[in-house]
Amino acid sequence: MDNIFSQLPQDIIHQIFSRISLRQVLICRSVSKTLHAALSSPSFTHLLAATSPFPLLALRPPHRHHHLSPSPLLHLFDPSDHKWLQFPLSFLPFPSAHPIAAAGGLLYLWADSSSSDSNKSLVVCNPLTLDHKTLPQLGSAWSRHGSVLVDSVNNRVIVLNELAALYYSNSNNSWLKFSSNLPSKPRSPILINKSIIALCDVGSPWRSQWKLFICSLKSLQTSQPWNTLEKHEWGDVFDILKRPRLLKGFENMILMIGGLKSSFSLNASCSTILILKLDLSTLEWGEAGRMPLEMFRCFQESSKFKVFGGGNRVCFSAKRIGRLALWESNENGKEEWRWIDGVPGNGDGLYRGFLFDARLDASP
Repeated sequence: MDNIFSQLPQDIIHQIFSRISLRQVLICRSVSKTLHAALSSPSFTHLLAATSPFPLLALRPPHRHHHLSPSPLLHLFDPSDHKWLQFPLSFLPFPSAHPIAAAGGLLYLWADSSSSDSNKSLVVCNPLTLDHKTLPQLGSAWSRHGSVLVDSVNNRVIVLNELAALYYSNSNNSWLKFSSNLPSKPRSPILINKSIIALCDVGSPWRSQWKLFICSLKSLQTSQPWNTLEKHEWGDVFDILKRPRLLKGFENMILMIGGLKSSFSLNASCSTILILKLDLSTLEWGEAGRMPLEMFRCFQESSKFKVFGGGNRVCFSAKRIGRLALWESNENGKEEWRWIDGVPGNGDGLYRGFLFDARLDASP
């Protein structure tokens, strides 16, 4: 196989393989050294600029603050092919690196400093091209308590907690710090349409009361207060869900997921898991999905579950289940629920993750 392609001009190889999907390109890169070199070159990457990304679901390592193995791997699930994949991260020059987020084909990781101090650095990389960039160091408290928000616009990066926000300035290669002044620790904040939206608990120690808060990036950079995102017509939308959390949907849509309470009592049990969607252009809620009862029975015995994903795919995990539940919605709004088996690792079952749209043309 290697001899066949080594006899062809590289531009011919590029023209042949530019006609297939990125998923197939990645498979072909593993066939031989000649193909790997040809299909990783900058000229071929330029040809693939208009190619659709390869949508994957990435897992975060189970132990955030433990050192990883000498050759760490990023585990990903291909929902279209229903297969698990691995991307090596051993090209990164750090003793340990913990993947936490992705946007625009780039992967973001917390990395330990090679020195003896406790500082952390955010690293942005493309695991397909092996390019990486290290952002200025931050104290370890930011990696423990801050939420990292990223998007593909100018490789924007924000680290947020209830007291402050750090905004990475590409032009100065430095972190800009602003006051956030949220009423409580932000729950599952998301970056959407030049604004940050987060859930905050404004209730008492005995009873939670969740509200949506929103702040534009422009307001954040002038330390202006957050605004409550609410309408009188919403009624008890936050009261029907137990432990709600947010995910970014498509375009102007956000998703809110939680256990559907069977009553309004303080310790009410849940009858299923509900996915709601909020259209930010109309500020109207709708139901996006409802976990089938036979699937929910596996989650009933767990005191909590984890949610990750976004767009039209949401993954659910819980202790002692050993697999993931996946919700998908097509263009017509038809939903499908299925199990994902063969989850790698031997954690506690509370798997966490994020969406990763793999691209060869993304550069840190």
